[in-house]
Amino acid sequence: MKILVINCGSSSLKYQLIDMDNESVVAKGLCERIGIEGSKLTHKATGKDDYVVEREMPTHVTAIEMVMEALQDPTYGVIKDTSEIAAVGHRVLHGGTTYSDSIIVDEDVKRVIRECFDLGPLHNPANLMGIEACEKAMPGTPNVAVWDTGFGMKMPEKAYMYAIPHEYYEKYGIRRYGFHGTSHLFVSGEAIKFGNLDPEKAKVIVCHLGNGASVSASIGGKCVDTSMGLTPLEGLIMGTRSGDIDPAVVQFICNKEGKDVNEVLNILNKKSGVLGMSGGISSDFRDIEKAAAEGNHLAEVALEAFVYRVAKYIGAYTAAMNGVDAIAFTAGVGENDKKTRKNVCDYLGYLGVKIDDEANDVRGERRVISAPDSKVKVMLIPTNEELAIARETLALIK
Repeated sequence: MKILVINCGSSSLKYQLIDMDNESVVAKGLCERIGIEGSKLTHKATGKDDYVVEREMPTHVTAIEMVMEALQDPTYGVIKDTSEIAAVGHRVLHGGTTYSDSIIVDEDVKRVIRECFDLGPLHNPANLMGIEACEKAMPGTPNVAVWDTGFGMKMPEKAYMYAIPHEYYEKYGIRRYGFHGTSHLFVSGEAIKFGNLDPEKAKVIVCHLGNGASVSASIGGKCVDTSMGLTPLEGLIMGTRSGDIDPAVVQFICNKEGKDVNEVLNILNKKSGVLGMSGGISSDFRDIEKAAAEGNHLAEVALEAFVYRVAKYIGAYTAAMNGVDAIAFTAGVGENDKKTRKNVCDYLGYLGVKIDDEANDVRGERRVISAPDSKVKVMLIPTNEELAIARETLALIK
């Protein structure tokens, strides 16, 4: 039973072919610069040399066709024909208030994805193109939409409703949705299993820390709260996103700089975060850490503010759940930056959190990094959104 997982961005397409009998990755790859000059496909099959094709990809349809060619290539491929692919699982950003549970794609699902273009303008159009390209390349093969908002949609009303006139929720579905859902779903579940916690009652906080960053709280794997909102702009300080700010900042900058709302939101999404705080050094946390080590004050403040915001959310979510059993770090920074993990946990002494420095000296490896006498288990759990999507897909086509 092989499932193809597709993750389409506005100009990219990531894929994995997973054998669900043992949940092993048979092949994976990346299509870059779709619709842009210099397109390239990089295909990696287990046990074989990498396969790189530099060819123009004007659309996602062309990209999917090239993926199929690579998967069936006599030398670098892993299947004889597409009939070996039982289903395709797609990461889809937004299903609005209509869909939250994973679902086999039909015309109504595609209609909702299209209607949510304004909620996910960069991702939803690309997600739909990926689905339609797979329908064209593999007629009759089921396509499954796994919503990035699915995990956050389980939040209670008190957590997802904004304190604005209710008519805007009724008219436009303006609420907190949360994102990085497949990652939070996967990591919270794996933390319960790996930590040998109660699957029904375990209180878990997941810190998905990367260029995009979010924190979630869940009880028994069900979301209680999560830091992103209507869009991924709310919550933590990120690589280029501001995270939480006073909404009046938007009006203030508009008035002072003569910009419109769209221009300011573009600044908050693409020119803020640690990039903006550091005075433009970088959105890459490694570059910020290097500058801080060299004595750059703004870089130091950006890193301190990032850690501070994470710690504040952990504290808030501990209060929301009236306790916490485990804290799990994941994603690019969370999995690879021992200093950030340590600095966040240094704020949590009031919870009885203690880090084992030797156990924490690791990158990308699943393990408990808290000391034996820590009152809260702290873990490093590498995320695997593709596997989470494949599991959701398999459950629907069995």
